[in-house]
Amino acid sequence: MSQILYITNIQIDFGVLSTLKAECEKSSIHRPLIVTDQGVKAVGILQKALDALEGMPVAVFDQTPSNPTEAAVRGAVAVYRDHQCDGLIALGGGSSIDCAKGVAIAATHEGPLKTYATIEGGSPKITPAVSPLIAIPTTAGTGSEVARGAIVIVDDGRKLGFHSWHLVPKVALLDPELTMGLPPTLTAATGMDAIAHCMESFMASPFNPPADGIVLDGLTRGWAYIERATHNGQDRDARLNMMSASMQGAMGFQKGLGCVHSLSHSLGGVNPKLHHGTLNAMFLPAVVRFNAHAESVQRDRRMQRMAYAMGLGEVGGVDASAKSSMVAAEAVAESITAMNAKLGLPKGLADMGVERAWFDKIIEGAMADHCHKTNPRVATAQEYRAMLESAM
Repeated sequence: MSQILYITNIQIDFGVLSTLKAECEKSSIHRPLIVTDQGVKAVGILQKALDALEGMPVAVFDQTPSNPTEAAVRGAVAVYRDHQCDGLIALGGGSSIDCAKGVAIAATHEGPLKTYATIEGGSPKITPAVSPLIAIPTTAGTGSEVARGAIVIVDDGRKLGFHSWHLVPKVALLDPELTMGLPPTLTAATGMDAIAHCMESFMASPFNPPADGIVLDGLTRGWAYIERATHNGQDRDARLNMMSASMQGAMGFQKGLGCVHSLSHSLGGVNPKLHHGTLNAMFLPAVVRFNAHAESVQRDRRMQRMAYAMGLGEVGGVDASAKSSMVAAEAVAESITAMNAKLGLPKGLADMGVERAWFDKIIEGAMADHCHKTNPRVATAQEYRAMLESAM
């Protein structure tokens, strides 16, 4: 059975941050905790949020790390309880939003965070008691503002997923104005994260036509505007469309993701300093080529349809043959590699400092990741090793 559920109140436009106080009141949040990071604070976006909440008692946790950890969640929970908060505002990129989702669980549920991890069978243990959450993304990549999941590095070092419909933010305020100051490298990395979400969720095999339509449009927008947003951060149309692509990718990935994310989650746990979006960009070409052999991908002409959405034309022809799938996949993979170069991203994992000595640990983590089994082809350890080698 495929469940189709879209439940977040989404506002997307320049200036929607000004509605924050009203949205808090609608969500019965009277003493919010803002979960953010030092970067958001340094560029003045935190102050803009505080100004929008004028007259409301507000607490702030601004120590979210680049990859959220259980330790950071505990620190935020302490602030939440000390100030008797009754709701959360996540302000930042995917790390701050995921950290806030961890707080929503930990502030209202007993036991260590891993108890509630998907891979540990914890999803049914997450109850409606979670703290209400409003999400305000300041990057256009993760789409966590409309997603039911969060990724947190728990105390034992594993980078785990937490998934529940109760974690979906009540409100998402998507204000492209907040992304105008993103530097080119971060714009590129987060933009490729959004594109990876659109591609992987489209390739996933579950039956979900609404999600397919949303992410295919998201891919069209993301592919058309990522260069413009990267090379001219003040391009308002580009920023708006990248923010939409990010949101659309996450609306679609309730279908499931795949090997790109099982690998990037695992490698991000091995070295938390590596940027998730950049890793996704490195893995995409190899995974696209691998998935071209999947029966569901060939039957539904998914490679050809992605190629068309990327402006590559009717690559591979109109039939649903294996040969057509592989021809289109090669064109898509080559275009991704070329786009990575145009955006100034690394040439491969080796340029990011990844070592082959890490492969066994990365593969072990990937095969245990919640995205492993939702890939249209379930990869073996040897196949993961080949993907890693290709991405080097």
